[in-house]
Amino acid sequence: MRPRQARPRLLQAMLDAFSLPDLRRRILITFGILIVFRFVAHIPLPGVDFEALQELFESNALLGMLDMFSGGAMRRFSVAAMGVYPYITASIIMQLLVPIIPQLRALSMEGEAGRDKINRITHWATVPLAGLQGYGQLVYLQREGVIGSAAVLPMATMVVSLIAGTMFCIWLGERISEYGIGNGISMIIFAGIVAGLPEMIQSGFLAKENFGGLAFYVLIALATTVFIVIFTEAHRRIPVQYSRSVFRGGRMYRQSGSTHIPLRVNTAGMIPLIFAMSMVIFPGVVASYFANPAGADPNLANYIVDLFNPNATLPMGVLYWGLYFLLTVAFAFFYTMVIFEQQDLPGTLQRQGGFIPGIRPGPHTKEYLDGVIKHITWAGALFLALVAIMPFIAREITDVRVIMLSSMGLLIVVGVVLDTMKQMEAQLVMRRYEGFIK
Repeated sequence: MRPRQARPRLLQAMLDAFSLPDLRRRILITFGILIVFRFVAHIPLPGVDFEALQELFESNALLGMLDMFSGGAMRRFSVAAMGVYPYITASIIMQLLVPIIPQLRALSMEGEAGRDKINRITHWATVPLAGLQGYGQLVYLQREGVIGSAAVLPMATMVVSLIAGTMFCIWLGERISEYGIGNGISMIIFAGIVAGLPEMIQSGFLAKENFGGLAFYVLIALATTVFIVIFTEAHRRIPVQYSRSVFRGGRMYRQSGSTHIPLRVNTAGMIPLIFAMSMVIFPGVVASYFANPAGADPNLANYIVDLFNPNATLPMGVLYWGLYFLLTVAFAFFYTMVIFEQQDLPGTLQRQGGFIPGIRPGPHTKEYLDGVIKHITWAGALFLALVAIMPFIAREITDVRVIMLSSMGLLIVVGVVLDTMKQMEAQLVMRRYEGFIK
């Protein structure tokens, strides 16, 4: 038997994780729930023309984005076709409303109890959003000939089934967060993306004639992954000092301690990509309703559909991907500033007796932190924008068109893997084991 020190660090950490009953139970629960989710993702709604559905997916980029958030269930139009996307939409809306509505802002300041109430409101808001989205998808698919004409009762039954599938996926995700490892909602999306890897590898074999381009494509994907890891972990440390008074032996002493505030370079995460993609796809989706009029020549709507098509080649693709780049930068700044204002770091420091060395508390601290977050957000925004257009760059350089990198897919996979490894690292370190991360 090999000695413990001779084993690779990652392999030894995995063996240590499975040797601990509590951690092993959490890992097995996570895998079990993900298997249940994959079974649910394969339960289709009746009356769907799957050949027409596949053809529609090839021509509609928005459906591809929704399919990613549903974990591949949208492509099969199962009861979990919407996945957790309505919940993500409700969460984003709540985050934007908290600093605007005084009642929600007051709840956010009540600690754990307030966050629970906001989370409950988010769950209730998910139900009507899921109903509207489900009905919209059914009407769109009916118009495209994917499903037959449905009367009121069958349509209502399908909408209720889609809502139930969404809430069940959310419930599974929350069970992972409570009893398993990692963020449950992210793990559900992660499972769907990983489940599509075999199909992507199979598509890669279709491009074997262009072996050089395929090899370079893989190198670009690996470099992009490293790029994402670096910027996901990057942060700016702001030094902070705390002072307090303690009584000892009948006298009062002043004690001080120092720490730091880690300001993340990519505070907004992948939310700007979601906003930007929704905005840049919207004109093409609206125009598609007016394109190809019966008995008439192609009109302006056909031109708009071609112009805002992510699969368009040069020079048509420049507008779509250029607009995607600019919108990602703009939304990164917007969302970062919203989150930063919501955190109220200057007020929190002042209430806790902390201060930044050389900066006066109050407005001066706020002005300093605002300046720092704006400077580092430029790096985070440009990083997100480059990741957003990386599929276009990779396709044009390598001429590989049977595989399509997903910017949000890579961000989700890398983020979930890093977050899960950190949680397992913390569990191992608490028990005095060496973890995954050196």
